[in-house]
Parts: sequence; C-alpha cells; structure tokens
Amino acid sequence: MHIDTDHSRFRQIVRGRIRKELRRFMSQGELIGRQGKDLVSIPLPRIEIPHFVFAPKQQPGVGQGDGEVGSVLAPDGEEGDSGAGDSPGRHIMEVDVPIEELAEILGEELQLPRIRPKGKDLIESEKERYTGISRSGPESLRHFKRTYRAALKRQISAGVYDPVRPRVVPIREDKRYRTRKPTVTRETNAAIIYMMDVSGSMGEEQKKIVRSEAFWIDAWLRSQYGGLAVRYIVHDAEAREVDQDAFYHTRESGGTVISSAYKLAEQIVQDSYPPDSWNLYLFHFSDGDNWSQGDTDECLQLLRDRLLEGVNLFGYGQVESPYGTGQFLHDVEDAFGEDERVVVSEIKDADGIYDSIRQFLGKGR
Repeated sequence: MHIDTDHSRFRQIVRGRIRKELRRFMSQGELIGRQGKDLVSIPLPRIEIPHFVFAPKQQPGVGQGDGEVGSVLAPDGEEGDSGAGDSPGRHIMEVDVPIEELAEILGEELQLPRIRPKGKDLIESEKERYTGISRSGPESLRHFKRTYRAALKRQISAGVYDPVRPRVVPIREDKRYRTRKPTVTRETNAAIIYMMDVSGSMGEEQKKIVRSEAFWIDAWLRSQYGGLAVRYIVHDAEAREVDQDAFYHTRESGGTVISSAYKLAEQIVQDSYPPDSWNLYLFHFSDGDNWSQGDTDECLQLLRDRLLEGVNLFGYGQVESPYGTGQFLHDVEDAFGEDERVVVSEIKDADGIYDSIRQFLGKGR
C-alpha cells in the first residue's frame, strides 16, 4: 500500500519536473536520441523515493540503537567533509516515460485542444486476448478462480463439502483454462507528410530544429489517433521521398524549387491517402528562399487547388537562416491568412520551437 503511494508520488514529481523543463527539452532536442519504441528516456535531477539504507558496518548509531537528537548520519560514524571534493556527483537520473504520457504533458502545458478526427475508420487490427474459458488446455493457462468455483459447486451439490474444514480439491472435470479469442478493433487513421528544404542554405542547426518539431508533432498526433502513417520528402531543385534517417541527415548544395515537393506530396496523397477517409497533415520546413516568384505562384496554386482539399492542416515552418530571404512565409500568409487549414510559423532559433508547436497544434484540427 505504502509502496504504491510512494510510486504514485514519484510519478507526480516526475511529471512536474518534465512540465517545468518542457521548454528546455523542446529547444535542446535531447529527448529525440533517447526515444525507443514506446518510451522516452528523460534525464532529470536525481529523485529518491523513500527506502531503507543500511550502514556499511554493524555498529551502534541512529536506527541501530541508542542515538541522540542531532546525530550525524554518515558512514562509520564520520562526519562529512565540508571542503571541495574531486569526485563526480550523482545528480542525474534517467526516467523512462511512455510517449503517450509525454504527449499528455505536452497537451496540458501548451493547452492544446483535443482533435476530433474526420473521415471513416480504416484500420482493422486483430489482436488475440485470453478472454475465453475452455475445459481443456495447458496447465500454464489454468484459470484458478473458475476451477475453484467449479470444484466448490460440485462438492456442495454432492454433499461432500465441509464448511468446518473447507477443503476444495479440483478433479479433472472441474478444471477451466483460458483460451484466446481474436478481437477486431477499428482505428481512425491519420497520415503526416513532412517536407523539408535541404538546399545549401539549410544548415545543421536548421535541420535540428525541424527534427525537434517533428518529434513533438508526432508525439501529439499519435496520442490522438489509433494509427499514424508518416512519409518524408526532401527537396532542393528536385524532390524525392526518403526514409526518416535520410530526412534528418541529407544535405544538398543545389538551389530551391519548392513546387517540386508539393507536387510529390500531391502524388503521395492521391496514391495512398484519399482525403475523404484519412486525416491528413502536411508540414513543410524551409528557410523561405525559393528559386523564383514564378515558382512561388505555382506553389500557392498547388495549395489552393489541390493540396488543401480535404486536409486537416497544412503547416509551414520557416526556420531562420543567414542565407535565406524568408519571403515565402509572407507569400503564404498573404494568400491564406484567413484559411483555418493553413498555419505558418516563424522559427528564429531553437527557443522558438515551443511557441511554434503551439501555433501548429493549437487549432485542434
């Protein structure tokens, strides 16, 4: 009972620390490399839950015999050294936090509205659970309560049950076993298509910011949907689809033709994610430097006539670069300033990730 209370208190402390440090975690991106399949390892100042600590030697002292108020609790009865030390301290611990819980903290801290999925359920996942009962099976799956109940009923009905000496002995006919039954669940689908400019003007710092943004967007959207598909596009003068690793580490040196990415995104949507059945999210990250105003006009036309049709959200994140003009953000704002499906975010540096995520996800679309 007390252990459960201690662990519950511990989890509350951890949540509080994460919320307090959330902006730092988002700006430094230190959680991304600690991500497993379902957990994120988070470094926090060391937190101890109450536990017994035993002295290294059996000798009288506080907790082991007579003691006085104010006695120093130190190994071997020695007082601690008040001078500077040369040994490393142990002040950091790593706590494994489910990504779902991290997303919940993100939603609470940024006050993100819950998303109401559109479209129809698409994914049918079949899982087997031990929900059935059978009279035969391996002993490892024997259901104790059902077996006991069957034996008790049989002994009572046969008049051999003695309430003074309540001994219940199951026989073969009493034994019950767990059996697996397939259960089908239907989950609402969502798909994200990330697009990123990897031309020469986008450096490592800019890509690090994009990586952090994608991590937190993924965490939140996964908490809102049963299924989430993620696709990645990189572009300079040409666009191509890549895997996650290449998305974060590819760097080119060519020019920038943004429309090439939008055309490829449109093709992916047409081939795999019909908007009437999928909740679609498109995010494009760039430093805002496009090849020509003519290509920018083509991008705006692609958005207006094709890409925005049926999407939940199109997010354009402009990462500040010493080489980019930043004009593309203003062009998108001017063209779609009143469209709720379009959100633009100007990310000057890593500290701007926190507010950028709030801008992208704050509409609850």
